Amino acid sequence: MILYTKIEQLISTLNVETITTERKEILKPLVEFIQKKVDSNADIRINFICTHNSRRSHLSQVWAQTMAYHFNVKNVFCYSGGTEATALFPMAAKTLEHSGFEIHKIAETQNPIYSIKYADNAMPIIGFSKTLDDRFNPKSEFAAIMTCSQADNGCPFISGAEQRIPITYNDPKAFDNTPQQAEKYNERSLQIATEMLYIFSQINL
Repeated sequence: MILYTKIEQLISTLNVETITTERKEILKPLVEFIQKKVDSNADIRINFICTHNSRRSHLSQVWAQTMAYHFNVKNVFCYSGGTEATALFPMAAKTLEHSGFEIHKIAETQNPIYSIKYADNAMPIIGFSKTLDDRFNPKSEFAAIMTCSQADNGCPFISGAEQRIPITYNDPKAFDNTPQQAEKYNERSLQIATEMLYIFSQINL
């Protein structure tokens, strides 16, 4: 269960003590959802949902899948979707690549499809923008994680979701086309990585 070295090194620098008590309360329902599935030896399906499925939902999907592998939590299947489909924003992909993920574009379209790998022997994550009910995503028995307040407010009902958990993040899109863009995307990615590290570190196997 060896992650790519650069990702391992990055994880070793993350500090879960930076997560506030209030924020841990927000993360707690997802910890409990995963633990319940582990205890019953059931598959763990998590769909991270944002408005455009272009930035935060992808970062969350990738880091959650990576942390599950890191902590050897089996049968974790992470997905992402939006209230509408756009495209995985190139800066989000570049941020993950900078963190040590191996990213290859496997289809060049208006909505490109990426292979995202975190370990040699792990299945790649397939990254592209899709609606939350896309056939690529689970239809039932999953936790719907609302990563942006707009999608949370705009989706009063998510078909098939066993549980709906708002874990929202500020959108790095606010810094697009500014000198701080790369820094802010990295900042958001590291926040999400730290919180996913905390969540999976709480799971008793």
